[in-house]
Amino acid sequence: MKFVDEYRDSTVVKQYAQRIREITTKSWQIMEICGGQTHSILKYGLDQLLPSEISLIHGPGCPVCVTDIEKIDKAGAIASLPNVILCSFGDMLRVPGSKEDLLSIKAKGADIRIVYSPLDCIKIAEENPHKEIIFFAVGFETTAPTTAMTVYQADKKQLNNFSLLVSHVLVPPAMEAILSSTQCQVQGFLAAGHVCTVMGYHQYETISQKYQIPIIVTGFEPADILQGIYLCVQQLEKKENKVENQYSRCVKKEGNKEAQKLINQIFEITNYQWRGIGNIDNSGFKLREKYVMFDAETKFNHVSTTTSNADNNCISGQILQGIKKPHQCQAFGNKCTPENPLGAPMVSSEGACAAYYRYHLSLI
Repeated sequence: MKFVDEYRDSTVVKQYAQRIREITTKSWQIMEICGGQTHSILKYGLDQLLPSEISLIHGPGCPVCVTDIEKIDKAGAIASLPNVILCSFGDMLRVPGSKEDLLSIKAKGADIRIVYSPLDCIKIAEENPHKEIIFFAVGFETTAPTTAMTVYQADKKQLNNFSLLVSHVLVPPAMEAILSSTQCQVQGFLAAGHVCTVMGYHQYETISQKYQIPIIVTGFEPADILQGIYLCVQQLEKKENKVENQYSRCVKKEGNKEAQKLINQIFEITNYQWRGIGNIDNSGFKLREKYVMFDAETKFNHVSTTTSNADNNCISGQILQGIKKPHQCQAFGNKCTPENPLGAPMVSSEGACAAYYRYHLSLI
């Protein structure tokens, strides 16, 4: 199959759904780790095609949703300073901080700009030499290479007025944190194909063997996802535990070695505080000492913030861990909507709550 339409072919989709029904003899709970997969599942009603024995659990695969609330407060405080331009991807602007979001701070006069690539910040920094340009670097391993290239270019150009507020997180440690929890319900994983395009999937083999769980590297179109579920159920029914690559048209086992090399040149691994989940060891990136001059938290360490507790009505942490689903939150669809979100999963284009609100509200 070469074109998107082929991956959305209803005949192919129904064939995979039928195959899943034919091989399913027990109840299985499978987590799709990526929010993009969650949105595809709900948009195309794929969960409605599955036998009742198959339950899909939505994972923490939304980098916007898991960005530490203190980072958002820090971004807002820095953006409020004079002679500062804060750049960010658009879906970060409405994610609630402990008191307000970046869009509200922009409305008060802060110079906050939406960019489509961190590399856009290089031009902004060159055009505004007397201002500090900060990029709010959010994302999984997928977007880390572009951020790393931006730092590389800024270093070559000696742009002393550019820095990063780093909030890049890693998928495998999050999967291990979920599997280590006493509340874990996951019996199989659909791994995020775009992350594996960059990083490969050798790390997943260790996780699969350690926790005796099948992991299927999966794409994002309906046929991709149902094929991934089929491969996962096939393993579960046979009591097998291995990594399979459904997304072979894009993913190689070794990943993109040039991208990995660039990431490793600019970043090193550190512990990270995930919003709604807590600290996960070795689950984030930070700038290496050589590039610390581009670290916004170091450059603006004099900026203090006070982070208050999140809204008690929001259960986004349990949703991100797959313990509960969005419609099980008492605030969902009434106190919490895309227009007035209590938590990040209702804002982000990859958030599970936003997906349920957009595609499944009438079914709940």
